[in-house]
Amino acid sequence: MSGGFKKQQAIYEQIADSLCDLILKGELAEEEKIASIRESAITMEVNPNTVQRAYEWLQQQEIIYTKRGRGYFVSEGASKKVMEAKKQQFLKETLPEFFKSMQLLDINADELMILYQEFIKENTNENI
Repeated sequence: MSGGFKKQQAIYEQIADSLCDLILKGELAEEEKIASIRESAITMEVNPNTVQRAYEWLQQQEIIYTKRGRGYFVSEGASKKVMEAKKQQFLKETLPEFFKSMQLLDINADELMILYQEFIKENTNENI
């Protein structure tokens, strides 16, 4: 993820989002150990304090937890929590903007359904 950060969102939030995405994709399983703060900071080429902030936020959301002296681990039920949080964020933030664009560009629901069905066919069994 190094160097690929967006300017409109805090880096620690992007780090947290990327870990959440790994959990949703099944690349990080519940109870699996995740990289240490130092390891992640080196890999992502960011300050360890930034990673620490991301991990603290994830702990507050009960997505990860720490075992004293052993490191950070993905919490039981993390996938479900991440899915629900991302779903709510999508419904409250992304979808209204999407609908505004549809209205502005005069795209109707039937056109959208056709495009969505084509997308599903093309992306079946592919990781998004």
